[in-house]
Amino acid sequence: MSSRSVITGARRLVVKVGSSSLTGVDGGIDHGRLVALANALAHHHLGGAQIVLVSSGAIAAGLHPLSLRTRPHELALQQAAASVGQGALLASYTQAFGRHDVTVGQVLLTADDVTRRSHYANARNTLERLLELRVMPIVNENDTVATSEIRFGDNDRLAALVAHLVDADALVLLSDVDALYDGPPSRPGSKRIPLVTGPADLEGVEIGGSGSLVGTGGMTTKIEAARIATEAGVATVVTAAALVRPVLAGDDVGTLFTPVGVRGRSRRLWLRHATTARGRLLVDAGAVAALTQRNTSLLPAGVVGVEGSFLDGDPVDVCGPDGVPVARGLVNYGSAELPPLLGRSTKELAAALGPEYEREVIHRDHLVIL
Repeated sequence: MSSRSVITGARRLVVKVGSSSLTGVDGGIDHGRLVALANALAHHHLGGAQIVLVSSGAIAAGLHPLSLRTRPHELALQQAAASVGQGALLASYTQAFGRHDVTVGQVLLTADDVTRRSHYANARNTLERLLELRVMPIVNENDTVATSEIRFGDNDRLAALVAHLVDADALVLLSDVDALYDGPPSRPGSKRIPLVTGPADLEGVEIGGSGSLVGTGGMTTKIEAARIATEAGVATVVTAAALVRPVLAGDDVGTLFTPVGVRGRSRRLWLRHATTARGRLLVDAGAVAALTQRNTSLLPAGVVGVEGSFLDGDPVDVCGPDGVPVARGLVNYGSAELPPLLGRSTKELAAALGPEYEREVIHRDHLVIL
């Protein structure tokens, strides 16, 4: 059986397209490119597959109306461009897919939305119901409200996490480069890498960043996204947007990353890859052993210090005596509330302060070992 059958036989696919694949020479949305992508995905959708499209381009779509030549660096200006561009981008997709009688629905996410327990479940349930209704979800980061502290960073990583969230069979990352090469693609003699089965296949490979004026990613982010997805058991292909039809047909194009992990939903993967720590908890050696060897919750008795400012429910890093993070979790106390509790047992705290203090600093269900 061909290794590409994992793509052609996929019941559920996540497809990500980058800004550079949707924009023209003026930096605005190239509707010809967008329609070509929609035509290919609609054909596959009508063949029975379920597709989630993770699309960049909201900020790019807002550049021209705001008379901006390149993607702005200022966060507030990025948010303004996204606000202007998101509606225009969705309207273009609605029209393009509508020609095939395919209904699309917009889903905007922030990292904060999908790390908190109730929000994570809500995002998953929304996507599942849209797919059940044969609606194609179009997902993007909610750039209009996301701050630097709650951003995914790039839509490659977002796509990998969405593939995990919806238990996809495969992930296709589309950009302006047709594959991963063993050197710069423009360098004579550089060869396409058709298959990656593990980290050893990438040893000695020169990997560059983004060369686009509108994008935020590059081959580095795609390899990282492929690592996240394949660890979750999701096969991943990296190729050019122009090759979307051949890749969906199982042709030997792009670079295929084969799964190295087992499929199955777990918020821990989101906690590991979608969050940025708002602070640090310093713990003793006994707490490190309990967390890493016995899979326990983190109790106040094992915490010796608090760094940073954070609220109840925020992600924090748990660091051992050497200061190296050993875990990340969603904390049950704010940074201002924690110091008087450190080093004390939960029973002692309950007796002194009330039964509501007989709880973990981080419950093991909300903690991932790093």
